[in-house]
Amino acid sequence: MPVKKGIPERVKHKKLDSLFCIEEEDGAQVQEIALKELHGFRGHPFKVLDDEKMELMIESVRENGIIHPGLARPRDSGGYELISGHRRKHAAESAGLETMPVVIKELTDDEAIIVMVDANLQREEILPSEKAFAYKMKLEALKHQGITGDSTSRQVGEKSWSVSQVSKECSDSERQIQRYIRLTELIPDLLELTDLKKLKLNPAVELSYLNEEEQKALLEEMEAEDIIPSLYQAKQIKRLSNDGMCTKEAIHAILVVAPEKDRRVTIKQEKIKKFFSADMSDKEIEDTIYRVLEEWYLSQKGA
Repeated sequence: MPVKKGIPERVKHKKLDSLFCIEEEDGAQVQEIALKELHGFRGHPFKVLDDEKMELMIESVRENGIIHPGLARPRDSGGYELISGHRRKHAAESAGLETMPVVIKELTDDEAIIVMVDANLQREEILPSEKAFAYKMKLEALKHQGITGDSTSRQVGEKSWSVSQVSKECSDSERQIQRYIRLTELIPDLLELTDLKKLKLNPAVELSYLNEEEQKALLEEMEAEDIIPSLYQAKQIKRLSNDGMCTKEAIHAILVVAPEKDRRVTIKQEKIKKFFSADMSDKEIEDTIYRVLEEWYLSQKGA
């Protein structure tokens, strides 16, 4: 579909078949569908916000219409389920349109989830919560499709083959994808703090291991003390949970104490290699350094 002249660069979109995985031989055609016939995707993890970018989109729709069609599939109960194009539909409604161009395609539930996630992950700005639930949905869809591979368990219980598959198709590493998925274990209020960038990603991941009651107790103490846990504090609270000692009193004691900074010291190999033989393992070298430091520490205390 040709792009009309005068359209700002910010509202231009990628080619239809590359965005929605629709090949030309599929014979998919663009149709004008009534907005009232388009229903939101079930469990859609991406938010439609009335922010400045939406205002720009509404302005563009008023001037040029919907340039790039959405993607939908037929519903058994009638109408269509919108797979991609929720923001465009909202902009069209706000601009007073009654229809929008849509490609109708027959897709299974798992195929629809994968296409929906892949299309939305191409956006420039995505909230941590959006990535968290999107990645989780895609991993489940890949597993449902029966793709097989390495059965090695990962941090969040997903198999390495599925995490690797998702990582190949996005900008996040396997480890980062696993960390985002951990956020789905947070209660809504803590997840919102992560979206607002008040609670940083690393502490949020650590706190996701707390059970629901522990997270609620933590949130109460955070609000009472007006404190956001640092990474060090989050790790301490997680340790309390692992030990079965994560009470409000224990959480309070950690939050009101000034957070310690994680200290990371890098020892350069060229500076220490003369002290160790070439056949010593990294573990043996590490143990030796710790033992020598312990002896030095005890000698300093006795001085």
